[in-house]
Amino acid sequence: EVQLVESGGGLVQAGGSLRLSCATSGFTFDDYAIAWFRQAPGKERKGVSCISTDDGSAHYADSVKGRFTISSDNAKNTVYLQMNNLKPEDTAVYYCAADKSFSAYFLGGMDYWGKGTLVTVSS
Repeated sequence: EVQLVESGGGLVQAGGSLRLSCATSGFTFDDYAIAWFRQAPGKERKGVSCISTDDGSAHYADSVKGRFTISSDNAKNTVYLQMNNLKPEDTAVYYCAADKSFSAYFLGGMDYWGKGTLVTVSS
């Protein structure tokens, strides 16, 4: 059974940091691209960042470039999202997702999804 379990969300003040984790199981980790999406209240879900677990190449949405860093620990089948200099507009439910194709991230149609973790940034 494929599982993606997010953790690390919470309440933080603007300018603060959080690190999200996405623990995965049930598929060959190295064969997949792992992405983070977020959905703010009343808004559509959008891609935040994606990493190719075989070579470490990554993509970031313009809104998080320079503030967020995605990384993977292939030994632990886990992907992280380090979020620095958080802003109130980063408030959202953050979802982890996996797909064999990196391009699926740009289409939003990933094969597997976690249940999400809430990040709230206060001003």
